[in-house]
Amino acid sequence: MTASPSYRDTYDAIIVGARCAGASTALLLARAGARVLVIDRQALGSDRISTHALMRGGVLQLLRWGLLPKILAAQTPRITQTVFHYGDEDIRIDIKPEHGVEFLCAPRRTVLDRILVEAAVEAGADVRHNVSLGTLIKRPDGRVTGVTLQDPAFGSVTVRAGIVIGADGRQSMVARQVGASTYAVGRHFAGVAYRYFDGIHDQGSRWFFKPGASAGVVPTNDGQHCVFVCIPKSEIASKIMHNIADGYHAALTENSETLSREIEGARPSGRITGFAGAPGHMRTSQGRGWALVGDAGYFKDPLTAHGMTDALRDAEILARAVLQGNERALALYQEERDALSHKLFAITDRIASFQWDMADIRSLHMGLQAVMKSEVDHMASVAPRMPIAA
Repeated sequence: MTASPSYRDTYDAIIVGARCAGASTALLLARAGARVLVIDRQALGSDRISTHALMRGGVLQLLRWGLLPKILAAQTPRITQTVFHYGDEDIRIDIKPEHGVEFLCAPRRTVLDRILVEAAVEAGADVRHNVSLGTLIKRPDGRVTGVTLQDPAFGSVTVRAGIVIGADGRQSMVARQVGASTYAVGRHFAGVAYRYFDGIHDQGSRWFFKPGASAGVVPTNDGQHCVFVCIPKSEIASKIMHNIADGYHAALTENSETLSREIEGARPSGRITGFAGAPGHMRTSQGRGWALVGDAGYFKDPLTAHGMTDALRDAEILARAVLQGNERALALYQEERDALSHKLFAITDRIASFQWDMADIRSLHMGLQAVMKSEVDHMASVAPRMPIAA
């Protein structure tokens, strides 16, 4: 196996996965002058299961990187209000300006991922889609020094790198091949089903909670809304796996008859998408010649809709560490990520248990808001060590 002429023999970093976490890490490294190769086994612009919503921390990252105008230009609506429906009680919250962020947004992954990839390419990253990871190359002492790839155009390709970064999701091949240990596992998880609709009046993001039930409505691109339901683990088999359409509509009605009627008057777009759930995890995410970012290293139940924000946050933390070029910096990356994530991980797991009443869920959301505020304050206070805006 030899390197193809179309690839460099050696890169500063090879990133496996070109989604939120991988494309963002590539963008920041390339802007700092690093030679970066990014591969993804799927096609550019392909969709994927997503919670859509970006919290303030995620919008802050896009603002810092100069990409928020492109997100808005793709007909991504500004979210200036969110409503929490606790049974029959409604709590409306206006999104107030803080750290330069004046609104939230919820872009489709077909929009967000493409914009991040295009920005990485513009910064000088070499991004290859429809290319798969074969194996990691290791020295006898175990240090990762490169990868073998499967490229439809060139067959098997060998490329070396100063570091290999796994941004390849919760079932990460990179994590498996380096033997990354798992040191925290969620005890609870929920199933999720969602669909897009035209014709829903934009009232910002809305979140519905009743004992044993949760749903939400999020405005996204092209005037559509993503309407989702979250289903307790004990009901996944009967409500999602058995008949997803019936389960989806039954769960909507269970959450809110008003919401159910609103959906009946709207126009569905595309099929219902379901995720049967998986336990959260926190993995060792750095080692000799390798690192993990995004769901590859840290995944939690999507019920709190914080996954994309995590990915953008951790991409910046990891990029800073990689640019320092030493193993101590990588160890500090994991420590910083975990310090920002442990409480959020625990609260999300508690919410995903559905073992709460209305007073409990309101208290959990107050805790969640406090943790997210601390997270944003921290990221806003950190002086970037790489060029941020193009």
